[in-house]
Amino acid sequence: MSKSSLGLSQSTRKALQVHVGDAAGIEIANLIQRMALQIEELKRSKVSITPVVPPSRREKVRSIEEETF
Repeated sequence: MSKSSLGLSQSTRKALQVHVGDAAGIEIANLIQRMALQIEELKRSKVSITPVVPPSRREKVRSIEEETF
């Protein structure tokens, strides 16, 4: 996905500026673009997590973790 497709279109940016004001519209649009970039980075760096504890033992560990003292 290219950087341009992660941002908002010019018409959407303009609509934000018209409806919430110039400064707030720019700030919201920039926030959305930064969030989209962060999400893409998370997707690229995502790793699969493999459980280390066997299933039968995992249940015991979970019940111990849920206990309160």
